[in-house]
Amino acid sequence: MRHLMSPLDFSVDELERLMDLANDIEHNPEKYAHACDGKILATLFYEPSTRTRLSFESAMIRLGGKCLGFASADNSSAAKGESVSDTIRIVSCYADICAMRHPKEGAPLVASLVSGIPVINAGDGGHQHPTQTLTDLLTIRSMKGRLDHLTIGLCGDLKFGRTVHSLISALVRYEGIRFLLISPDELRVPDYIRNDVLKANHIDFEEVTKLEDALPHLDLLYMTRVQKERFFNEEDYVRMKDFYILDKAKMELAGPDMLVLHPLPRVNEISVEVDSDPRAAYFKQAQYGVYARMALILTLLGIETK
Repeated sequence: MRHLMSPLDFSVDELERLMDLANDIEHNPEKYAHACDGKILATLFYEPSTRTRLSFESAMIRLGGKCLGFASADNSSAAKGESVSDTIRIVSCYADICAMRHPKEGAPLVASLVSGIPVINAGDGGHQHPTQTLTDLLTIRSMKGRLDHLTIGLCGDLKFGRTVHSLISALVRYEGIRFLLISPDELRVPDYIRNDVLKANHIDFEEVTKLEDALPHLDLLYMTRVQKERFFNEEDYVRMKDFYILDKAKMELAGPDMLVLHPLPRVNEISVEVDSDPRAAYFKQAQYGVYARMALILTLLGIETK
């Protein structure tokens, strides 16, 4: 039995096969419409989510399976003090596979150690978000045609953004990757990402403050929101939340083939006027998220479709 806690749990070759499967699902959905008949996915979400939870449920339903679970810790026995370990032991009796989101880093890993079914980390605090990373990699490969030799700008909350941490960790395994890390000083990437991931893998990167300076050099811009729920006080959040706003004027500084990605939800860091720009790929990215999770569910359940 296999779990997914980090994007690094799959080798580059395994990721390629998973993305090939996702692309086949995209183009031949009817081939997979009953692949998970009789299977049940449990979504255990201890903190709010729209895209991730619903895309998991959409993925399982599109595969012919069913879903059960909860969307808040308040709606589960966690409110009574039940441990994550006990919850997953019980859920293992009810479902065939589980997607878990938890505010505490490492909680899905704890669950996986005692689980009787595959556990997917659907986000743990500010640590990892591997299925968003699978989505991001699939989007980039599908729309750019490659995952190597790219200059990628990561903009916004690079300190608490688990999507950013996961994506950096995954992309450093590809040749010719260069990062421009765009953030205010207070929201720069953590030292462990800078030292243990970027420097340890000899990755070319530069930390900059101005988005305008970076835009002309990018193949891809990955925008993130400043996450209110990760701040300890309202004052710091208010000061940071409008630091970067991508609008039509700034887009004119970028190349004609630059893609804009965003894990969503957005607040105001991307103006709605950018939505009509052909380079805006964040809603397409959400669609790729369903294909990526369908492929992941099939892979972890060991289901092959001819």
